[in-house]
Amino acid sequence: MLPSLTFLKLQLEGILRNKFEQGHQTSGYLAKLEKLPASYDAYLEFANSLAIIPMRDNWPYYEPNDLDEIWRECDPARPLGQIGVLNLKDSSKRVKAGFLASVCGSMLGKPIEVNPSLSELRQALTSVGEWPLNDYISEEILHALDRRHWSWFETTRGRIRYVAPDDDINYTLMGMMVLEQFGNGFTKRNLRDLWLNHLPISTTWGPERAILMRSGISYLEHDRELFNHSEIEAWPDFMVQGTELCGAAIRADAYGYACPGQPALAAELAWRDASFTHRRTGIYATMFIAAAIAVAHVLRDPIEIINTALQFVPKRSRFYEITNDCLEMVANADDWLEAYQSINHKYANYCHCEVYQEIGTLINTLRFADNVGDGICKQVMQGNDTDSFGATAGSLLGVYFGPDHLESRWLKPFQDRIHTGLSNFHEQSLSCLTERMGRLPELLQTGRYQVQPSELYVNKNTDFNT
Repeated sequence: MLPSLTFLKLQLEGILRNKFEQGHQTSGYLAKLEKLPASYDAYLEFANSLAIIPMRDNWPYYEPNDLDEIWRECDPARPLGQIGVLNLKDSSKRVKAGFLASVCGSMLGKPIEVNPSLSELRQALTSVGEWPLNDYISEEILHALDRRHWSWFETTRGRIRYVAPDDDINYTLMGMMVLEQFGNGFTKRNLRDLWLNHLPISTTWGPERAILMRSGISYLEHDRELFNHSEIEAWPDFMVQGTELCGAAIRADAYGYACPGQPALAAELAWRDASFTHRRTGIYATMFIAAAIAVAHVLRDPIEIINTALQFVPKRSRFYEITNDCLEMVANADDWLEAYQSINHKYANYCHCEVYQEIGTLINTLRFADNVGDGICKQVMQGNDTDSFGATAGSLLGVYFGPDHLESRWLKPFQDRIHTGLSNFHEQSLSCLTERMGRLPELLQTGRYQVQPSELYVNKNTDFNT
């Protein structure tokens, strides 16, 4: 049942690359790894030693993972309570618009989820007379691009018959379910149990897959006391690489939906979810997106929305520095293409799933979108992780613009059907799921969720007890 030594070595190499990018003094560690005997004991000892690698002396950033430390590093003037006037009826409509737009954005980007650049997409779209993009991706576009995602057969124009399974949508639904069952008091133990019940391992990648595996092992151990201690908090710090990628950021949407005008609460809920699997930038991006969606319910200036969301990010972090820089580029640009060129020129080395450039393009989309459909097209045309950030842009734009700003032609191909990648989840009506999502703001305001957090415990006599 143990992973191979070859796999463990590759994991350790990846973790060392991550540590270097995060400012740690990793000089000599790769050489030490190469000299290790091929044994589990040696690799385990080496993995444990990585937790105490010091920071480089000239590293200018401070990037905590603990929530209290994060708050101390954030803008002390950040709004801690309600912004604007809470209108649950209006927010419900905005949430429904955001969810539907995120589904459309995900499906729009899905067939070209192959890390394209804007330049490549522009060339392909122009060659078939479809620049700028204004509809779902056609097979002609894929031929011109000369590469495609494996899901193209059910996500291209003319082939779409339902919302196809996608991890971005899965995680939004998982966020909905954790809030429905446990409200804003959910724990990482609750997340673990829901993940094991609903997330097939084949639908997860990177840190999510590693933590899902660790969660399964914890069930085998039947350790009832495990979640009363700190072990779960440390899971992402041991033998997990890629903890700054965007896998947590795509889980932010439901927390922004549920907290209209309450960015502090949205960011805290997002932290709780993100820190289950991620660290540093992976956490901050999730908090930022949740806060941005939360304030998009009530603020009408895109720049003000982003500035407010940035108040919930540690000011001495790389994420804050780069996001603030991208915001300045966008604010000073005359159009979205000019802003993209500035962002891409400086941050092109951060591509698919690597957050920084993609957050910059998200800000660009919010500022220059004419409506929801126009916005998801602008986001996808900027390339990189096209389905994930197409979905995130859809959430942000749908909540910002509200209902009636997404043409029905975007939803018509789905025929009100959605196929998820979740297990033990049987709703296939898109409209029913949308109504359910729209109840999140009222649910958190009234506390009428289904199960109290204290009611969920591991039953030593069964595999699952939810």
